[in-house]
Amino acid sequence: MTLRVAIIGGYGNFGAHVARSLAGDPAIQLIIAGRSVAKAEAFADALNAAHPVEAGAYDLTGPPEALAALRPHLVINMVGPYNGQSYAVAEAAIASGAHYCDIADARDFVTGIGVLDDAAKRAGVAVLAGASSVPALTAAYCDEAARAMRTIHTVEYGISGAEQSNAGAGTVAAVLSFVGQRFTTLRGGRMTPVTGWSDLRRVNLPGVGPRWFGRANAPDLDLFAARFPGLREHSFWAGHAIAPLHFGTALMGWLARLGLLPRLDRFTPQLVRIASLFDSMGTGTSGFFMTIIGEGADGRTLTRRHWIIARSGHGPFIPCIPVILIARHMAARRRYAPGARPCLGIISLAEYRAEFAHFDIEATDA
Repeated sequence: MTLRVAIIGGYGNFGAHVARSLAGDPAIQLIIAGRSVAKAEAFADALNAAHPVEAGAYDLTGPPEALAALRPHLVINMVGPYNGQSYAVAEAAIASGAHYCDIADARDFVTGIGVLDDAAKRAGVAVLAGASSVPALTAAYCDEAARAMRTIHTVEYGISGAEQSNAGAGTVAAVLSFVGQRFTTLRGGRMTPVTGWSDLRRVNLPGVGPRWFGRANAPDLDLFAARFPGLREHSFWAGHAIAPLHFGTALMGWLARLGLLPRLDRFTPQLVRIASLFDSMGTGTSGFFMTIIGEGADGRTLTRRHWIIARSGHGPFIPCIPVILIARHMAARRRYAPGARPCLGIISLAEYRAEFAHFDIEATDA
């Protein structure tokens, strides 16, 4: 049986990439859905797919019957930002007997998905939130390290975006939602409040050079302490490739922290336009660094360092990899246990790296 995959926001930046990646799979029938039927139909008509692509209307607020009318077996929610977004799409998927996944990186959204666990189990479907760079990819790196370490005690990592990558307003809003805001991270074995985009630091990325980073929020900061007992230090960082944008964001974060500005995601459309003025200074190269420190079986300290460098504007493809692989796996009849949970341990590091080979993406280790 062909797997019917409904991509909500399938004609957007990320959704379009997922659709194109799945279109040629003869085991998948695509359904492109969104608020605009005209846009969905135009994009569906332009896809070179193994099966005729359907189009439909579906808004994040429902009604559930509108999603059920698409008759999906799997629903992929590609509409961000997920901060403050309800679980209406996942609930509608469950009600229609369909599996669900998304590329959410919003802390509360991903960590709270368990509220749908009972409903998902009753319906016999898997609901996977956070099938993205965080927490899915970062967990894959830590899971790999845990095979060689009896205890992981320190994990830090960061993402530096490329200004020419056309990430979209949803991604920008997700970042701005924590700039200047307080959240907790693990320091010295205790959850400690920190401020988003604070503690500015420079990190050297191989083949790219130094880039600036500030503290960032992610679901991992809640999830990894339970997944990796013994973890005492855990931090996530983010930064702009272009230094003036990075420091401008830091300044606005400082003003927001003092109460002189409201939450910065309120200004997403205006700040996206301002950021575009700096595109000529960008290179289309994004980077990721990760350091994992723990104890080996003999008690000695082990350190693993990892880097991912994405050129040619290919960085935004990385967070899409998990949902693409989940769809392919389901189409190939891989079963996922029913229930609602964060996307941890679903995609292996080897599977990620196999997908990197299709892009201008280089992953290195030390």
